[in-house]
Amino acid sequence: MNRQFALDLRWPPHQRLDAFWPGANAAALRAISQAAIDTDDGWLYVHGAPGTGKSHLLIGACRAALESGHPARYVSLAQLPAQRGDAIGGIEANGLVAVDDVQAIVGEPAAERALFGLYNRAKAARARMLFAATASPAELGLGLPDLVSRLAMCTQHALHPLDDADRRAMLRQLAGRLGLRLDDEVLDWWFARQPRDPASLVAFLQRIDRAALAAQRRVTIPFLRELLREPGM
Repeated sequence: MNRQFALDLRWPPHQRLDAFWPGANAAALRAISQAAIDTDDGWLYVHGAPGTGKSHLLIGACRAALESGHPARYVSLAQLPAQRGDAIGGIEANGLVAVDDVQAIVGEPAAERALFGLYNRAKAARARMLFAATASPAELGLGLPDLVSRLAMCTQHALHPLDDADRRAMLRQLAGRLGLRLDDEVLDWWFARQPRDPASLVAFLQRIDRAALAAQRRVTIPFLRELLREPGM
């Protein structure tokens, strides 16, 4: 499960560092951006609730590293199959290694030991590591004290959810790149009817883009009502 990025991998186009709307997370974005291209820097640990952009930052960092000519790999521990310890033990420790969903191995001693080993191998190889989880190392509940202490040595950034103003700004930025315009009335109508977490917003924007392109129509409330098949009001 060692996932080596290729530049043409089919990750959503918004999962780039230059498409990350920071809100209150500007310091984390700056640190991740620097770690992605600076081979002498970069042992970071970001944590926050689901929807705060952890995976976006790690995937974006790997893309930025590859585009700068440096090796990079991303792995989500939550997506590894059973016997995660073996899978983690097979990850190459060179370049930039981004490890997402650290909380997934809490209570799995073999996987925790394997991640501790990967950390040490990366240090010895002068690689850089990025970690992401739902809580800080001390609060995550890991059972291996040595792993907790190693993760706590990373520079830590707590990620905060975007407020509605930031969500609107993020959508307008992404929509502009797609050639779409989102008026205040459209966003008011949208936000009153659809989930407002960033992943859901981006997914719906992509759906809007496909439908607007196919129909050659502007994004208006009647258009969204048709898209959602909502009865007229």
